[in-house]
Amino acid sequence: MTTHDEFAQLLDDWNAALIANDAERIAEFATAEWTFVSQDGVTPGRQFLEAVANGTVSHDTMSSDLISVRVYGDVAVVVARVVNSGYFQGTRFENDEWTSDVFIRQDGRWRCVLTHLTPAR
Repeated sequence: MTTHDEFAQLLDDWNAALIANDAERIAEFATAEWTFVSQDGVTPGRQFLEAVANGTVSHDTMSSDLISVRVYGDVAVVVARVVNSGYFQGTRFENDEWTSDVFIRQDGRWRCVLTHLTPAR
């Protein structure tokens, strides 16, 4: 399996956890320090996981088009186009975003430490 294929599968599996709205499964793909950077600022990943667990945010679609993967030892930088939809505080959302993710290899698995989201035009 190529590195590209490995990360494409990882993103598919992570997307399935997001669509299932399963905070514990989602957390398996990230480190405890996971952080989001977006147009809204910097958000700890644990805050997102809490929002999923209590139903504040839910996803019903999530797809990723993997653009590139660059591996530097135990660090990988992944760029993808992500389209997703769901609900935030009861209001419907539909997002089309570019994402840059930084993964680190821990205990033989890739886990995300940083997610940077940019709305696509």
